[in-house]
Amino acid sequence: MFSTDGPLGPSREILSAMADKLRHRGPDNEGFYEDLYAGFAFRRLSIIDLAGGNQPLINEDGSLVLVCNGEIYNFKELRSELVENGHAFYTQCDVEVLLHLYEQHGFAMLQRLRGQFAFAILDRTRRQLFLARDHAGVVPLYYANVKNTFIFASEIKAILEHPLVERKISLTGLDQILTFPGLVSPTTMFEGIHRVEPGHFLVANSCGVQDCEYWDLNYPLDGAGDRLPEEDYIEALRSQFCASIKRRLQADVPVGLYLSGGLDSSMIAAFTREAGAATGYDAFSVTFADERADENSYQQEVARHTNCNLHQTRFDWNHSADRMHQMIYHSECPVKETYNTCSFELSKLARGRGIRVILSGEGADELFAGYVGYRFDQARASRPSRLQHDDPAERALRAELWGDADLRYEYDYVAHGKIRKSLYAPDLQERLEDFDCLKQPIIKHERIRGRHRLNQRSYLDFKLRMGDHLLIDHGDCMALANSVEVRYPFLDLDLIELSKTIPPDLKLRNFQEKYILRKIAEPALPSMITRREKFGWFAPGSPEMLQQKVEWINDVLDEESIRRDGYFDADAVSALRKRYSEPGFKLNYPFENDWLIVIATFGVFKRIFDMSDL
Repeated sequence: MFSTDGPLGPSREILSAMADKLRHRGPDNEGFYEDLYAGFAFRRLSIIDLAGGNQPLINEDGSLVLVCNGEIYNFKELRSELVENGHAFYTQCDVEVLLHLYEQHGFAMLQRLRGQFAFAILDRTRRQLFLARDHAGVVPLYYANVKNTFIFASEIKAILEHPLVERKISLTGLDQILTFPGLVSPTTMFEGIHRVEPGHFLVANSCGVQDCEYWDLNYPLDGAGDRLPEEDYIEALRSQFCASIKRRLQADVPVGLYLSGGLDSSMIAAFTREAGAATGYDAFSVTFADERADENSYQQEVARHTNCNLHQTRFDWNHSADRMHQMIYHSECPVKETYNTCSFELSKLARGRGIRVILSGEGADELFAGYVGYRFDQARASRPSRLQHDDPAERALRAELWGDADLRYEYDYVAHGKIRKSLYAPDLQERLEDFDCLKQPIIKHERIRGRHRLNQRSYLDFKLRMGDHLLIDHGDCMALANSVEVRYPFLDLDLIELSKTIPPDLKLRNFQEKYILRKIAEPALPSMITRREKFGWFAPGSPEMLQQKVEWINDVLDEESIRRDGYFDADAVSALRKRYSEPGFKLNYPFENDWLIVIATFGVFKRIFDMSDL
């Protein structure tokens, strides 16, 4: 907490309550700092310098105070440089470099960092607070600014412990979940509580709160730059990927990995072995009773090939249904799919084996054309005249959203919007203009304009799918619910910057996704892995739960309950419920929306967090 105007007042009881809500994120140690204008509380998951790295950390003269969630991967290089410049260190902890970098470089320190982090530095001399979230958005950071009190935390549930904070639903947040893959920063499901955007920092002082961007995924203009031979790109990317893996193996505790059996996680398994492990790493996988989703044979093959110690957990529809309340509590939002429950179970399995750090493959699909949408774009590019026959209203909306009428992403938003609107209760339908997420700026048009179509989609995936949905409610929240930290080799900043220079046809070639990653993987993995098509990960949704008569979903979708809550149209929900409940009914995941799972998990979310009514 930080007061932007006058003394903060008594805070220890509030800080303790907030810290207690984050015990799962940091079970190993608790620390506090308080002065007239600020109060910090920290829960630690010990990974580097287990004995000496407790926080908050304070610099030599007591003028700076730091709390940081995450890892600084280039801390050894930075530390050596800072020692040469006369800075004194008192721990072996990676995040201590942040204090001295701030002393040396101020806000420009962010350009020197390679890592995943959310931190706050109290500058007592200037009476200001400096907060930042990492480039890709691996680590979350939330805040509320109420009555000159700036309140921040790693999860919203901690902020809700402050007596000044109201529990009010953000209709824009709800609309984003119905429209996009998930929430998009700075929006959350809580009105008045915001998430710092990836690649942004905040400064809070007596003048208020300033939000600044320090990094974004900025692709070059189409055709800009000289092209190198294909082998040069392959070798550069291979070298950078190896370096990224080695950085993420830095820990004073065991490191493991998630292994789906797909290309991305299999590459991590192979190159982790190359990094010099004396024995095999522990790998963790989900298998499914539904053969459409199961990848057990691929997982087993990779484990044999890379000498991993494979640990698997079996999942079916009732496992997903039983874990939904836990998942929503930790995600702090409704969801469009139930596979977060699988992620929760994976981290639980890892922690049960004594693993605190996990490597995972997120980022490869977004940076190297892994989703089916990239292939759809390539097919449309071969028939450009067909784009001109799209609905004029849809083209106009695309131009407004993306700055490019020809850029199709996810849906036909006009048709999608009609369905979305029909689901809202009549009162909200009349007010939709006030919270319609399509009427608000989502991305920067200048980062789309003039770029190759593949890079345009990559930018949208990076901003709308990965940065908050995959990395936060699917990643960070599910892992740290069980006190496990996840690291992402494909999201190394130097690797991202290199990927921007790779020609699009080396990412998607003749409708084969991730072409260049396959070339890197070929010497290290079996052909049954390197030649696999992208396999979508999904878990049972609302049709399966309704057909199996899961009690809680029938409860939250009860007609009277829906009508009483006032957010959704009871008749529309009843019609969907009847259709989804028919024996044998199935949705075509991931191409069809599971509207009812959003509505059902919204009902659970509202009750778990005791949200105020409309």
